[in-house]
Amino acid sequence: MPDYQPPFQLNARILQQVASICELLGHWAVTGAASLSPHLRRDNRIRTIHASLAIEHNTLSLQQMTAVLDGKRVLGQPREIQEVRNAFAAYEQLPHWQPERAADLLAAHKTLMLGLVDGPGQYRQGGVGIYRGEALVHMAPPANRVAQLLGDLLSWLQSTDAHPLIASCVFHYEFEFIHPFDDGNGRMGRLWQTLILSQWQPLLAYLPVETLVHARQADYYQALSEADQRAEATPFIEFMLQALLDAMAETLVTGSEKGSEESSEKILALLRSEPRLPARVLAERLGISSRAVEKQIAKLREHGRLRRIGPAKGGHWEVVQ
Repeated sequence: MPDYQPPFQLNARILQQVASICELLGHWAVTGAASLSPHLRRDNRIRTIHASLAIEHNTLSLQQMTAVLDGKRVLGQPREIQEVRNAFAAYEQLPHWQPERAADLLAAHKTLMLGLVDGPGQYRQGGVGIYRGEALVHMAPPANRVAQLLGDLLSWLQSTDAHPLIASCVFHYEFEFIHPFDDGNGRMGRLWQTLILSQWQPLLAYLPVETLVHARQADYYQALSEADQRAEATPFIEFMLQALLDAMAETLVTGSEKGSEESSEKILALLRSEPRLPARVLAERLGISSRAVEKQIAKLREHGRLRRIGPAKGGHWEVVQ
């Protein structure tokens, strides 16, 4: 029997999307934006979980989810609170799982759905249909074919020479088509695509692409439907690559803004204790360029948080509270 090959077509749009994502990754590496701060990484992870669960009708707000993960009491449905805790635990386990291992996929489902379904970490035993309102939009393959179909897909993932960006999208679509579990398939598909991407580029483990998917939820379902109708993953690949590209661009801007704010606060802290520090020394202590320090100082002066007392040589800085 020949090796399984999921059907999809490469086209000009997909190739351009891959090139653009790789270009952004290169920009991240050059600018240092790839090294997201621990605070920003956690923020992005919580945003990811919030969006992925919101797609599945979890009603907790981003603030409530943050409070849950901070160990605070939250007024909410116990199931929804459990979903948040499970999802955070699953995303934290990403570095310990291999995307082509069926045992790891089952372990991930168990972590993600513990206390939420009967038999978490086990393939479904019955048929399942996917509905949008009253309409049946997808009838999944019979339960007795799930293990074989998923095994073929995982074997393809392990051996394919497709670019990881494309392979992750193909896997995501095929996983949703197979629908191997009674519940949790959507969040598992998104989790596993993140795992595949993070094995290629670790920083993508913290890319909140789910926020874009949630914002474009109707388009997400439409892409799945079009892929079903065409019996190949191409429409879904195009959708997910665009979501990845847009999420990367958004994170690059957010990271730059947060990094700028952090640098400003550090400059103010240093000048409070040592008002005569020149820009050159500030740059050395902060590990950024003198030009970047000068820009931050100009912005702080413009906003009235910093003023110069005396001449450029011999004067000092005053931090305005």
